[in-house]
Amino acid sequence: MKNIHQFLGLLLFTAIFSANIQTAHHADPLLEAINNLDRNIKYSSRDAYRNPYQTLSFFQIKPTMNVLELSAGGGWYTEILAPYLKSAGKLSVTHHNPNKGGYYKRSRNAYDDKVQSNPLFEGVRVITVDVPPTEPFTKPATQDLVVTFRNLHNWLGQGAMQAIMQEAYNSLKKGGHFGVVEHRAPEGSSLEYMQKSGYVTQSLAIKTAKEVGFELIASSEINANPKDTADHPRGVWTLPPSFRLKDQDRAKYAAIGESDRMTLLFKK
Repeated sequence: MKNIHQFLGLLLFTAIFSANIQTAHHADPLLEAINNLDRNIKYSSRDAYRNPYQTLSFFQIKPTMNVLELSAGGGWYTEILAPYLKSAGKLSVTHHNPNKGGYYKRSRNAYDDKVQSNPLFEGVRVITVDVPPTEPFTKPATQDLVVTFRNLHNWLGQGAMQAIMQEAYNSLKKGGHFGVVEHRAPEGSSLEYMQKSGYVTQSLAIKTAKEVGFELIASSEINANPKDTADHPRGVWTLPPSFRLKDQDRAKYAAIGESDRMTLLFKK
């Protein structure tokens, strides 16, 4: 009887050990990158609004891809993308030309400091670009996926949205994808409103992408926020995390949360 109990115990241990191995083997590397405790806490606290797992999954990202992130800003998404792609893929990002001085220089210097000092940014290739572009971002047809997060309004304000989308198109391999997240303006909004408010109509984003050759293959409400009326006194920057009005009506805007956003996926 004792031998039987020992045998059954060994079988149970083996089954549990095997299950644990299977679980580890099938771990989700994207979820691991998002749940990485080394991420900036100020960044990870925005996950509830920015839905990085659902968004990047919607963009059909794979850890073996060559990915180009446009206008990486402070590196909110880079913190996730770089570790995720580090082992089998490659992440390149575009960023400001520091020679333009002022904000552009400060922003770029801060980003370069992160690349050099933060292990999460290891392996990232930073590409200096002008807006509008003055030269190709990458060699043509070398990227599997190009992504951009909340940048269309900046490019629109600089008269460069179509030119940058063209560079995204040129960078992609045939059949590659272009993923876009952007603050969404009400349809019928004027160009002046969009340039001032930081919101862009979904129809304009799609129209411009199609004009450079992209095909829209899917849209999602992953990052939608019906609480956002898009009519705030300081535009989208009235809302968190910017809070341009500082303490004025802060609770009101905090209750709204981050902006209503379109999430679009195009194919070359």
